[in-house]
Amino acid sequence: MTNQNEAVELTEIVFPEHANHYGTLFGGNALMLMSKAAFLCARAFAKSDVVMARCGDAQFLAPVPVGNVLHLRGWISRVGRSSLTVCVSGTAQQLGREPRAVLRSWFEMVAVDGNGRPARIPGAYLHREKEEA
Repeated sequence: MTNQNEAVELTEIVFPEHANHYGTLFGGNALMLMSKAAFLCARAFAKSDVVMARCGDAQFLAPVPVGNVLHLRGWISRVGRSSLTVCVSGTAQQLGREPRAVLRSWFEMVAVDGNGRPARIPGAYLHREKEEA
């Protein structure tokens, strides 16, 4: 991932061990998968390790039954000095049917150094203006 317009895409299948007692994707597992997409997207953009600082507005739009294929897409919507916002959306598809929107959330990620402290994101917009001045 080299610029803000690129996205990370993950594909998973919902197995029984990922499901709740209703036979659909357990909400905690859905959050874990979305946070995985956010982590991979942020790490690729920041070119450094990242940690999650916040997750917001998680929406479970429709149940995802066992056997469905879950497609997650994460993209960068905001870049700061050391933090960035990653939006993640998910669609589910049952064999032979059209995909449908099922998940949506955003994640605030922070680039960190080897000591776990916030680190400047190389090429962040805020710093490019200062470097050019």
